[in-house]
Amino acid sequence: MTAAAPRTDLRTDLRTDMRTELCTGEREFGRLAEEWGRLYRRCGTATPFQSHAWLHSWWLSYGTRGRLRLVLVRDGGDLVAAAPLMLVRQPWPALVPLGGSISDFGDVLIEDGERADRAAAALADGLAVAARTALIDFREVRPGGAVERVYASWRGPRRRVPDSLCLELPAVPMDDLIGRLATAKAQQRVRAKLRKLTTLGVERRAVRPDEVDAALRRLLELHRLQWQGRKVTTEHLQERFAEHLVRSVGPMVRAGDAVVTEFRVADTVLAVDLTLLSRQLAGGYLYGAHPQLRERKADVATMLLHACAQHTGTGEHTGTGGHTGTAGERRVLSLLRGNEPYKHHWRPQPVVNQRFLLARRRTAPLLSAAVCDVAARNRGKQLLDRFLSRRERGGGRP
Repeated sequence: MTAAAPRTDLRTDLRTDMRTELCTGEREFGRLAEEWGRLYRRCGTATPFQSHAWLHSWWLSYGTRGRLRLVLVRDGGDLVAAAPLMLVRQPWPALVPLGGSISDFGDVLIEDGERADRAAAALADGLAVAARTALIDFREVRPGGAVERVYASWRGPRRRVPDSLCLELPAVPMDDLIGRLATAKAQQRVRAKLRKLTTLGVERRAVRPDEVDAALRRLLELHRLQWQGRKVTTEHLQERFAEHLVRSVGPMVRAGDAVVTEFRVADTVLAVDLTLLSRQLAGGYLYGAHPQLRERKADVATMLLHACAQHTGTGEHTGTGGHTGTAGERRVLSLLRGNEPYKHHWRPQPVVNQRFLLARRRTAPLLSAAVCDVAARNRGKQLLDRFLSRRERGGGRP
């Protein structure tokens, strides 16, 4: 598509009478914010990674000119479904979700209610037209995600395979989370850690929307400091990531889709946390903590979980943009992707994201190649895990 034609009608779906469009223009994507936001609120399975603020900002930092592919479904004047995708060429042509590796969940948006099945069918047909010679590869879809409706409506070759592991806790107050611990002794230790935070004078405060940009810069500075000299996710240290985070989170805080919390001791900010919020879940996304906290024997993980749990129990969090997200509706406190040992202390439930591969008949070989690649990678991971396990048992040698 050229810059002069950022949106094209794909078809009026014969199965549903809904109109499907393909949007490829960056500016047009920006202008979709208001109606995208309305659709986002009407999609109960949406996570913060499908919000317009997150996705549009991600595209500005990470997108490649000419590769944007937004498949939109309208019923009359209403936007009822949207698939935020981009075209990649390697290792084979594919349409993949916006958000990339810095987003824990990928999905489409489909409004809840009586139009949902028709919207999903129209979206599936629109995707088939938009894909042309490319595979459609939806990664990191949380179980129950809206993509499942598209998958059910797909009329070509398709496969569903496991993706990344996430760990989840129930959306209950901190006292109930402590009660989940395996032994009374473990519960006593956590309560002692909470008392220690009080003794140290650690105070937490949700920052105002007009303070978010500065607080996020401080978070990233503290994040860099806490990981100094240790292995860290290098993308979190890049300026493009900082620009994306600052640009996206302010609007999300105003809309009630995120909260930034500062932790202070004697008016000095020693930690900053970013928690993302949706109707279903609250998830701690990123934090930065000064080494002084650990030097003072503060348990940072307990401190952060305690703060996150405030957004999953009873009560409300209201964004300044007018949207109210009721914390009592949230069913999950998500520890997001990753199987780090410290998370298992809380006895979380393992939940595996799903990967949905959709092809047309002429692109079925690409689907087969992707499935073979998944199998090969899984086999390689199993061999590596077995090698490391033997080396650990053998005292450092395989």
